[in-house]
Amino acid sequence: GAPSCMLSGTLPRPTIHLAPPRAHLRGDTRSTRAAGARSPDAMAPGKTLITFDVDGTLIKAVGAHANKFHKDAFAHAFKIVHGLDTNIDVIAHHGSTDQLVIESVLKHHGVEHDIIWAKMPECCDAMLAYAYGSAAAGFAATGLELLPGVKELLERLAERDDCVVALVTGNLERIAWIKMKALGVEGLFTKPGIGGFGSDDTERGALVRIARKRCLEKLGVEVVAAVHVGDTPNDVKAAEVGDAKAIAVTTGVFDADALLNAAGDKANVTVMDGLTDVDAVLRACGLAP
Repeated sequence: GAPSCMLSGTLPRPTIHLAPPRAHLRGDTRSTRAAGARSPDAMAPGKTLITFDVDGTLIKAVGAHANKFHKDAFAHAFKIVHGLDTNIDVIAHHGSTDQLVIESVLKHHGVEHDIIWAKMPECCDAMLAYAYGSAAAGFAATGLELLPGVKELLERLAERDDCVVALVTGNLERIAWIKMKALGVEGLFTKPGIGGFGSDDTERGALVRIARKRCLEKLGVEVVAAVHVGDTPNDVKAAEVGDAKAIAVTTGVFDADALLNAAGDKANVTVMDGLTDVDAVLRACGLAP
């Protein structure tokens, strides 16, 4: 596969052993009670990992400046790194990952494969530089808004101790979290923010698996069930690859048939018209409301 880009804007990941001491596997990571205060015989129950796609699932692009922050970050990178005045709307990009979007746009303009990937880290860094500047200037939420039901759902999930709430998105990691912060919901995800991102792998199918791995590595939490919520056929496929149940919402550009037909096993996907019925979403996740 194509190489993942290393981003100067992300912190270096420490080497973490996959089998930490059992004491570290106990308890809710958001609890103020120390793990050592629990009975040594108490086995921590595993948790349900719930991952959300971002664009079209949690948020929608609106108005004349729809998704301006992210689209302008791409355009900035194309200009700075490749000297091209272009944008991502020259290709079909829904459900893709940021590095593959970069590749597709540059191929559209005749840039050679080897040059595209040799300069991919530089493109990602240019996007991040633009993103940080926009966030500092308060422009990150321009042309974006939360979809109905999203804030209530995230608030309900944040109150629970039986699940981990994370992101799985084609967005570069820092761009995804900048969007969540700008829209006021970053704090509702399990700390520290984890997931699988377009800066980790070019293929969305790998991202649910990456989120599962980080759940254990970063939180010391064993995943006993996983659910991925998204709005594209690629989200449905990624859920299956990552051994997760899929909740597919029609709040993006794909209808129910397209989402259902993407599933190898249709019993693994629940199609919903959005996230407004929070109790129904919780039940679809296998959680008691």
